[in-house]
Amino acid sequence: MTVPQLQTSPGQSSAIATGTRVASADVLRGMVMVLMAIDHVRVYSGVPAGGPTAGVFFTRWVTHFCAPGFAFLAGSGVFLYAQKHSGVSKFLATRGLWLVLLELTVVRVAWTFNFHFLDYDLAGVLWMLGWCMVMMAALVKLPIKVVGAVGLAIICLHNLMDHAMPGIVKSLETNPYAALWKFLYVGFWAGPVQMGAHGPTVYVLYSLIPWIGVMAAGYAFGSVFALTPERRRQVCMMVGLVAIAAFVLLRATHFYGDPRPWQGWQTVHGMPPLLAFLNTTKYPASLCFLLMTLGPAILAIPLFESGSSAFAKVMMVYGRVPFFFYLLHIPLIHALALIVSKIRFGYVDPWLFTNHPMGNPQPPDGYVWSLPLLYLVWAIAVFLLFFACRWYAAVKARHKDGRLRYL
Repeated sequence: MTVPQLQTSPGQSSAIATGTRVASADVLRGMVMVLMAIDHVRVYSGVPAGGPTAGVFFTRWVTHFCAPGFAFLAGSGVFLYAQKHSGVSKFLATRGLWLVLLELTVVRVAWTFNFHFLDYDLAGVLWMLGWCMVMMAALVKLPIKVVGAVGLAIICLHNLMDHAMPGIVKSLETNPYAALWKFLYVGFWAGPVQMGAHGPTVYVLYSLIPWIGVMAAGYAFGSVFALTPERRRQVCMMVGLVAIAAFVLLRATHFYGDPRPWQGWQTVHGMPPLLAFLNTTKYPASLCFLLMTLGPAILAIPLFESGSSAFAKVMMVYGRVPFFFYLLHIPLIHALALIVSKIRFGYVDPWLFTNHPMGNPQPPDGYVWSLPLLYLVWAIAVFLLFFACRWYAAVKARHKDGRLRYL
């Protein structure tokens, strides 16, 4: 994350003033990308997205930090970018639409390795980030306190819809505005969106609410990166601890913040109490889900302030080129899954060419990987991506071509 050159003030970080990078933001973003890759290897492994056993549950759960962290830090990046550049709204709108286009084309083919666009398309994380950037193009014209208030209001209040959700989902079957509702809030729980009589079927993985709130809150939080390290540490600790405490209180009482009581998961699905407690709703992301993930992420920011440890330096390589990492990691993981299938069975299973990650059928009998194999493939993918990301980070450092901002 390149930090803009601002005039130094008593409470302002010298790193901000000199235009150097905020190491903690790069490290945290790199960790988000690396964790994300675990879940995307899981997609091709046939391992379910969570379950009653600790190994399967936490394989999925650790990746819950990715989307909130990515959206939040994207908002902070918008704030820092706006301090140095003009024409921010135009850039956000064009880059956002670019992300949406790539989601529906390049990324969709990378997920599936097929070209059956009329059968299946995916509104995934790039779709969400892209449309949120388009909306941020308007929000950045408002005072930062207003943007922050709007973001927090969306994050905190959207679960007021919980009691109305069953009726809303049912009404979407006949509602002419069903597609808009599915894109904005209820997501794939209300089923896919049919884009016209002869258009593709779009699966909405990430609805825009509450994610625009997360990005707007991250935008307001961007000002924290302009503080001195000591003051930044204090703010991060306060915000992180308050968020974690709020999560524990709301989740324990089930007063508000998640439509699914954790006691129900413990009883009906046989989950141990801790796993049921942590099993919050991601689609659409509940308040408890966001408190559970953003709280620890914000609390961790001061831990990587210097970026001097070996671990931090590796994570910074990924964190400086997150979009480049994203575009490469899905086809790489998919290709590695083909190789694993060839080694295990002597042939490439046709299941790997179905509509991953949401429209694919159940894996064939005997296909599901063990967890050690899943993590081995993940480690290989992350290792290979290190060299590509290091190369591209060096290219971006040498060339200040504005077109590279889109990658």
